[in-house]
Amino acid sequence: MRDHLIVFDVDGVLVDDTESYRETIIATVKHFTGREVTRELVQDYKNQGGWNNDWALAQKIARDLGVDVEYDTLVDEFNSLFFGNGRDGLILREKWIAQPGVLERLGERFLLGIYTGRTRYETEPTLERYALHLRFSPVVCADDVPKGKPAPDGLFQVARLVPGKKLWYVGDNVDDARAARAAAVPFIGVAPKSHLRYEELLQLFRSENAVTVIESINQLESAFSADGRVSSGV
Repeated sequence: MRDHLIVFDVDGVLVDDTESYRETIIATVKHFTGREVTRELVQDYKNQGGWNNDWALAQKIARDLGVDVEYDTLVDEFNSLFFGNGRDGLILREKWIAQPGVLERLGERFLLGIYTGRTRYETEPTLERYALHLRFSPVVCADDVPKGKPAPDGLFQVARLVPGKKLWYVGDNVDDARAARAAAVPFIGVAPKSHLRYEELLQLFRSENAVTVIESINQLESAFSADGRVSSGV
């Protein structure tokens, strides 16, 4: 099924970003407001949709707490916390989700690609750390497209780079699902039952016409039948 391309989001799909991006949002908001918000609150904003950009989300939360922060100033602080000095950045806390062999076996059956809301300079260190042996092509990042998710631009860009391929998009939030629906690409939702807002997220995926929902990409192999179809599990 080399005419099929599975396109992965990165955060929450390939990488557990709970201790990296999510913690950086919380730390950035605390830096500017002096108040510590919860991960549940961050997820509530995410579930509203339109907050795939974590810099913009941190700015929005700070504003809702009564503190206006210039965007570029906030981005600088966020990146300082996220990357650190190369030894202590919160990026080092993220964890690769796929168990050994899962993506390798999928890569024998399908082409594998990435469309992420990360910029390229945020994406490349993670792929270099965990996935040098894997072939993701194409890799489309937020700075490659005019509009980020939930706009479909990134998936349109993937389709242009691999013409004639059937795309599947695997994501973990409502903006991923909406981007896929707008691009007319079948969407596979990732929602672990330990998720802070599991039932709400499941309902959001259903409302966005996800073809199936899995707990992690480690279940993705079994979701596809031998002929490349996905059995509904929503």
